[in-house]
Amino acid sequence: MINSGEEISLVVTQTDKLKGRGHKLSPPPVKTAALEAGIRVAQPGTLRDDKFIEALRFLKPEFIVVIAYGKILPDAILETPEHGCLNVHASLLPNYRGAAPIAWAILRGDERTGITTMLMDEGLDTGPILLQQETDISRDDTAGSLSVRLARLGASLLIETLKGIRDGSVKPRVQSGEASYAPPLRKEDGLIDWSRSAVEISNFVRGMQPWPSAYCTLEGARVTILKAEPLEGSGLPGTVIRSSKGELVIGTGKGLISLLELQPSGKRPMPASAFLLGRKHMEGMVLK
Repeated sequence: MINSGEEISLVVTQTDKLKGRGHKLSPPPVKTAALEAGIRVAQPGTLRDDKFIEALRFLKPEFIVVIAYGKILPDAILETPEHGCLNVHASLLPNYRGAAPIAWAILRGDERTGITTMLMDEGLDTGPILLQQETDISRDDTAGSLSVRLARLGASLLIETLKGIRDGSVKPRVQSGEASYAPPLRKEDGLIDWSRSAVEISNFVRGMQPWPSAYCTLEGARVTILKAEPLEGSGLPGTVIRSSKGELVIGTGKGLISLLELQPSGKRPMPASAFLLGRKHMEGMVLK
């Protein structure tokens, strides 16, 4: 938006958080970027603060743009800008309304996703659609890599949306079709269910990367699975079928899965060949 010449009068972001082992108070990255660009920043604890709402109204904004803010906007804010509040959402609405659309598109094995710009209303991603743009999901995409690509796509689509609203070429249209939802992910959601198919587990590993990460336990110790590949064959779910020649192959509910990159608790990520060094006769062991 800065590079496109838009005048940004205020950036609103979350409050500073304690991070790291030293619990140091750290600003959100968007705050740092805004201050470096000489833009005012507000970090209200609640969006229902009367003084904050009055300050927004005083600015008489043409648009309010919302991207991954994480909170529902009250009516008092939705009604403030001249042309409404715009949201950039990382799915092709009405698919994947909610907090984690990128991860869920991969988890469910979708081959395509995209970006939607929309006019916000009081619902959860239910407002009228302005523009949409699709992109493929590759077999190698993780939630992290897809997020980067969709962020770039969303940035350009936002600028196109703003220009289109101003010149009248972009008109809102009501969402149609059956909606699906993308609820937020929790840390414990990363536990692998080996009874699922190898393809589903592979999608699960990709969708959970980089957070909350797919994991299992081996002899009571947690192991994070960073990369995996489905294979033909059969074996008991969670059971080590092969652990030689740098290959770690596990049985699933349908097919086999090769674990390509792992991270034992407290250690760095490593390829399967490094993980297997010093671990002999793993065949028959069970991952839980």
